[in-house]
Amino acid sequence: MTFSDIFKSSFLNNISSVTFFDMALALLLAFGLGIFIFLIYKKTYNGVMYSSSFGVTLIALTMITTVVILAVTSNVVLSLGMVGALSIVRFRTAIKEPLDIAFLFWAIAVGIVLAAGMIPLAVIGSVIIGLILLLFVNRKSHSDPYIVVLQCDGSASEQAARQFLEAQTKRCVVKSKTAQKGSVELNLEIRLKDDNTDFINALSDLEGVTSAVLVRFNGEYMG
Repeated sequence: MTFSDIFKSSFLNNISSVTFFDMALALLLAFGLGIFIFLIYKKTYNGVMYSSSFGVTLIALTMITTVVILAVTSNVVLSLGMVGALSIVRFRTAIKEPLDIAFLFWAIAVGIVLAAGMIPLAVIGSVIIGLILLLFVNRKSHSDPYIVVLQCDGSASEQAARQFLEAQTKRCVVKSKTAQKGSVELNLEIRLKDDNTDFINALSDLEGVTSAVLVRFNGEYMG
């Protein structure tokens, strides 16, 4: 068969239709695996604000991808037209968390594999991916950094506050310093020895310290 034979009407009319049972089974499995992806996303989410709409999007995306691939595999003409149609689609929604990209690709991949008829691969692969995410995402391999915003009235109180922080934390590094007449503001990155944050109360009570603010920092946001 040559390339030109693909566009002959005899070939285009040879369409393998998808049975109702195949459609129902594929969509049912897509819905079940979409729920599984949604639960893994909800369990492993550690961002600032949880978005329930994104979780529902994962379920819908799995089922929509399954419908699209079922249509593509059953009709050659439709597959060529759909490639052209999808190539002009642009999504402008910003992905706030890097891990969200993995969940989006996971949902799309499951839909494609299910529509291709590889049900064991979709189920077993999703279970393995889910277990890996549960194991590594929630694993805390190092202490989270914190930012201390400190305001003092002079150099003496600044040195006393830094010595106090160095004694109470595992690490204390000055990230920025702003000096004004009669006021000094410091931003310090610290690593806590444990989950106890009562030292910030004692820090604010030091002589010459006007305010002390503790903020958790993970490299992407503050909160």
